[in-house]
Amino acid sequence: MKVYSYSQARQNLAQVLRHCRTEPVLIRRRNGEVFRITAEPRKGSPLDVPSLATDVTTRDILAAVREGRERRGT
Repeated sequence: MKVYSYSQARQNLAQVLRHCRTEPVLIRRRNGEVFRITAEPRKGSPLDVPSLATDVTTRDILAAVREGRERRGT
């Protein structure tokens, strides 16, 4: 498990977040407090867009992909 000081974590936030994808990260403050950061698992589909409301189903998407592939001959 990787441990960062508060200052290191603040200066290298992108790196800390990348590291969190594989294992929890600890951030230690000068006063001894320790915080654990873990990545939250993704929920739902990457195709889910909150500001876009449609009635398209997974079945519809797969049918469109299949149709497109048939047209290309792959």
